[in-house]
Amino acid sequence: MTRRHLAVFTTGFISREAFSLGERPENFYMIGSMGLAASLGLGLAMNTRKKVCVFDGDGSVLMEMGNLALMGFVRPKNFIHIVLDNQAYQSTGGQPTIAKKVSLDEIAKAAGYRSVFKITTLPELKKKIKSILNKQGPVFLLLKVNKQSSEEIGRVTYAPDYIHSRFSSAINI
Repeated sequence: MTRRHLAVFTTGFISREAFSLGERPENFYMIGSMGLAASLGLGLAMNTRKKVCVFDGDGSVLMEMGNLALMGFVRPKNFIHIVLDNQAYQSTGGQPTIAKKVSLDEIAKAAGYRSVFKITTLPELKKKIKSILNKQGPVFLLLKVNKQSSEEIGRVTYAPDYIHSRFSSAINI
């Protein structure tokens, strides 16, 4: 991602992994607000010309499914919703979600996302990611991933108020 992109990461391991892999001021890490990353991302997308990428988990999306309908209704052209689907609430102990029985990509299509993709392998992701990121939004990208994660990944070390002020300065809205 570049400085042209803003990124919102849902709470738990997704924020923790993003923080450990590529920390930058344009990243917003949700701390303890499961299910609300897409709402925050929509508000950002409605108030900037920059691309807004929301990295969500299947559990978070299932928790706030009304967000999908809202994205389809508002249809922000600069919004990319990336859902990492491991069929588990990984951050709280790996309890199963109902994602195995619910087609989140089909729900996104029905909700009105302009483009919807489901990718199940890393080679397929590498082949298609640039094209997907250049699509007009709202874009929904369902990435099927495994439950494996590293318990050794540290937590986001910034306090929520620092994340907010730093991100606010970086987005320059």
